[in-house]
Amino acid sequence: MILLIDLCHRLHSLGEDEFVRPIADIVEACGYQYKICHFTEWERVAGENIEAVILCGTPLKDNRFTEMTECFAWIQESPVPVLGICAGMQALILAYGGSIEENPEIGMTPVRCRVSDDPVFRDNEWTAYELHRFGTVPGGSEFIVLAESDACIQAVRHHTDPIYGGVQFHPEVRNTWVVERFLSTLVSH
Repeated sequence: MILLIDLCHRLHSLGEDEFVRPIADIVEACGYQYKICHFTEWERVAGENIEAVILCGTPLKDNRFTEMTECFAWIQESPVPVLGICAGMQALILAYGGSIEENPEIGMTPVRCRVSDDPVFRDNEWTAYELHRFGTVPGGSEFIVLAESDACIQAVRHHTDPIYGGVQFHPEVRNTWVVERFLSTLVSH
C-alpha cells in the first residue's frame, strides 16, 4: 500500500481534491492500493503495511505544515521510500534541518536534469508545472540536487537512498512519469 500524506491545513479540505486525489489516481493506475492520511495523523497508520510514502502538495498559500515540523520527525527514520511533491519536498527538507525561502513560481517552467544515473530523473530537460511560494535550501550535504530551473532546485534525493527525495513541481499536472518511475523502483508489488 502507498500512503499519501495530505499536507493541507485540514483533512478533507478542497486542496485534497486538487493535490492529493490526482496522485491517488496515478498510484491506482500503476496497480497499487493507497491510503490517504493527514500529516497530523501519521502515527495512526505508521504500523500498517506501507510500501512507500508520498507527501502531496498544497494550495499556494496553505503553509500550515511549515509551523508543525515535529509532525515530520519520522521521515529520517522511515523504513520505506518517501517522495515529497512541492510542499512535500519542503517538509522533507525541513525534516532534515534544511530551510525554505520565498521563491514563487507559477506556470510552466523548463527544468534541467543534473544527474543522468538516477532511476527517476534520467531525462535531460522537461517542462514542469510550478505552483509554489517557497523554494528549498537543503541543509548540509545530505541531498543530491537532481534537477533545477532558473529559479530554484526542482528535485533532490537523499545521498544514501536513491529513491528518497522530492520534487518542487507538480508531476500530477504534466509529468506523471515522476510518480510512475518512483513506484517502479519499489521492490514488492
